Amino acid sequence: MDNFDDLLAANRDFAVDFDLGGFDGVAHAGLAIVTCMDSRIDPLGMVGLKAGDAKIFRNPGARADPAALEALVLSVHLLRVDRIMLVPHTRCAVASSSEAELRARIAESAGQDASWQPIHVIEDQARALAEDVHKVRSHPLIPESVKVGGFLYDVDTGLLSQKI
Repeated sequence: MDNFDDLLAANRDFAVDFDLGGFDGVAHAGLAIVTCMDSRIDPLGMVGLKAGDAKIFRNPGARADPAALEALVLSVHLLRVDRIMLVPHTRCAVASSSEAELRARIAESAGQDASWQPIHVIEDQARALAEDVHKVRSHPLIPESVKVGGFLYDVDTGLLSQKI
């Protein structure tokens, strides 16, 4: 259990100034962001927001997969979201490696066969982003009034560029 002591200590420091107690849980800026799990991305910071302003969903490659769509439907109908940003990033492992390459790296790290593990690589990041924006915009439970945009985050400059 001592493997997490540093994090629990940091949490105690965090809790000293914690001011979100009793927060209503809605997205105060009306925003949902679907982005990658990459630790170089600060989803709130990159758009000048703070805790409580947006709903964040992260997965490998920032894809509008079934779990992301579920989160977006909940966000739109229950959490006051009226804008959605889909934000993949530059130098993403799942967009710059083949499935075989990633499985080989995992197998080497794990010391066992990883051929059975699904890994959803992105062969064309621009096409995938366009498909995902279309998937969100055309979802029957996401109203046309919700603004949906596709962006690319540059992990080397911190800049976002709107693609769709």
